[in-house]
Amino acid sequence: MGSSTIKVYLKWDKKIRVPYLLSSIVCLIILPAWAHCQKPIPPSIPLAVPTQLRVDLLRYPERVYARGHLTNYALASIHTMDKDSLQYTAINSKFPGFTWVDPPFIKQQTAFQIMVASSEKSLQKAHADIWNSEKVYSGNNINIKYGGPALQPGTVYFWQVRVWGKNKHSAYSAIQAFRTSDSLSDYALPSYVVTKTRQFPVCTKTLNKNILLHDFGKDGFSQPWIEVDAEHDDSLTVRLGEMLSVNGFINSDPPGTVRYREIKLALRKGQHTYAIALLADKRNTGPNAIKMPAYIGEVLPFRYLEIMGNLKNNRILQVCRDIVHVPFDNDATQFTSSDSNLNRVWELCKYTIQATSFTGYYVDGDRERIPYEADALINQLSHYSSDAAFNMAKRTLDFLIYHPTWPTEWSLQNPLIAYYDYMYSGDLRNLVSIYTDLKSKTLTALQEDNGLISTRTGKQLPAFLKSIHYKTFDGNGGLKDIVDWPHTEKETDGFVFTDYNAVVNAFYYRGLLAMAAIAKELQKPSEARLYQRKAEAVRKSFIAHFMDPASGLVVDGIGTDHRSLHANMFALAFGLVPKDNIKHVLRFIKSRRVSCSVYGAQFLLEALGEQDRSGYALRLLTATNKRSWINMLQEGATMTMEAWGQAFKPNQDWNHAWGTAPANYIVRHLMGIRPAKPGFKAIRIQPHPGTLGQASIKYSTVNGVIQVDFQKAGDRFKMQVMIPGNTTATIYLPFPDKEGVQIMMDGRPVNASYEDGYWIVTQVSSGKHLFMING
Repeated sequence: MGSSTIKVYLKWDKKIRVPYLLSSIVCLIILPAWAHCQKPIPPSIPLAVPTQLRVDLLRYPERVYARGHLTNYALASIHTMDKDSLQYTAINSKFPGFTWVDPPFIKQQTAFQIMVASSEKSLQKAHADIWNSEKVYSGNNINIKYGGPALQPGTVYFWQVRVWGKNKHSAYSAIQAFRTSDSLSDYALPSYVVTKTRQFPVCTKTLNKNILLHDFGKDGFSQPWIEVDAEHDDSLTVRLGEMLSVNGFINSDPPGTVRYREIKLALRKGQHTYAIALLADKRNTGPNAIKMPAYIGEVLPFRYLEIMGNLKNNRILQVCRDIVHVPFDNDATQFTSSDSNLNRVWELCKYTIQATSFTGYYVDGDRERIPYEADALINQLSHYSSDAAFNMAKRTLDFLIYHPTWPTEWSLQNPLIAYYDYMYSGDLRNLVSIYTDLKSKTLTALQEDNGLISTRTGKQLPAFLKSIHYKTFDGNGGLKDIVDWPHTEKETDGFVFTDYNAVVNAFYYRGLLAMAAIAKELQKPSEARLYQRKAEAVRKSFIAHFMDPASGLVVDGIGTDHRSLHANMFALAFGLVPKDNIKHVLRFIKSRRVSCSVYGAQFLLEALGEQDRSGYALRLLTATNKRSWINMLQEGATMTMEAWGQAFKPNQDWNHAWGTAPANYIVRHLMGIRPAKPGFKAIRIQPHPGTLGQASIKYSTVNGVIQVDFQKAGDRFKMQVMIPGNTTATIYLPFPDKEGVQIMMDGRPVNASYEDGYWIVTQVSSGKHLFMING
């Protein structure tokens, strides 16, 4: 092998090239290529105005793209431009909702005023020729419904807002533009653009005189570009892959669905830039797959790019790739802790959420590119934990309502997705439109006299299948219980399937609770009570039929005494284990270790989080054995895998976001941040530090930024929080109840109650606060 040379190209320009030559045997590790992501330049406005404006929850509706690349075109200018080559995020509602974040000095908003105009100049003159809400006395700042005449299709509008607090008010916000689509409904989800970000290799290595290896640092769904100066007409071979072989070349025969592609590139004499065409794959462009938008084109996940051929006569001037993803604010959530492995797992999961968004829907990975309910739920929770963006989850849920897949439990996850969407976004409108279909997705039609549901008792009749919009999927004529995937002994912990399945009925119970909460918010009190009563009846029946009184554990189903990790962890996660049995179930769960897949790990962590067994959860999150997230990194992946490693699922993807459970565990349980009211109008902060000495997070919500930083040492605990404006928080401080404990808030003693290992301080107002406990 010849000597190695690293070339880091910092600029893409046909006339100016700035290669930095560094001699090294190994590739340099520098800042991730995602640092090149396009970021908006914040407007130069004071903090005393509302910010983070959204229309129908869309951020930056004023942006214009050219085949996925962000441009500096004004939205109004596209009337006279080639709309086939330009894209914009379109509002599809005649009566959209307006959202903003109040300025910090507004502790509690008391009123707002929204102005909508046909031109920016009108608003600059304080003239709202479309709609002026006047001063509305309300504390709401999320999805305020437009109250003027119905918006017109294909029209650009401009809006701004100001707010009042106690004895003070803000100036008007910056003006935001948005455009309606060519066809409008009273309410419909907005459309949005899948985007491209240009990236350059983090290093280039000469493997021999005829082969260059370019490493982009991380895997990504991308399109490659090469600039070559050829002495005459010739050709090069371009190889793309996700994995290296032991000799340092791209692995041309990778296992499973790990991607590799070899492309012959015809060269023309002279200096030219070549877009490497990628052909579609039959495996992921079938009838159930999400197709790539025409303005984007086909993509392939790859990290490495090799160029092979006569490199003396064909000078490689530049190599880059366009990586495809939905708009993603990489700064929205930032987490760090005193555990380096935990930090690595966080970054792995957060990056996965961004990188796997390439279709604009939550899909199962690259092998099929099909939305599945189970993937969608985990994607949703981890997406909300990484970025305050909500329309991708709504869009996927709407798709799944009408395109269900075959596992029983996954149908039951639709109500959960809908419930979490409302709690995190504060937006009820989509729930109104899908509520009737959600009722069918609870599968109450399959309930038997014992209060439990079953797919094996002859109730999957044509009328039922039609009610859930089910059509034959992968050869399955109806729903079938799944428990975990893949169906191997190690991933299902030997689960015994019977007519009445404990895991299925745990989901049934949780789905009924979600529907009760949704019905209550939709002002359907009688239906809310009905779902609540059904849930209570299922809980009683679950305990009667699945709880083994001798061991205190949950059995897999009626007619078996087998006790699996899954039966017990799902029951514990969803609140079905009686208090006296919890210690037995927890002991059993720990004894089974990780006898589940990466999908099942979401609910294992959920069970541990709900019971504050954070010490054990941290051990799982930072483990380095074969069944761990660190193992995915050790095997070479930079996105979470479909399984724990290649040995556990030979046909797996290396880009499967249902493995991102740690991302939402870290935000929702470790740092303990959850909405106590929809849209974070009230906040619950209950960290589960376990053995962790220090951790901090900046977490963006639809209602503003929350910050939490805790430090734990011996008999002292300190936590700093920042609560956004127009909300309040309940703070839970993890510390024993013992003699002499004093709770301090901002340097003064504060009243606190004690419950289950936490000191609780209520009604904490907006702003920065310091809590200290000395024991």
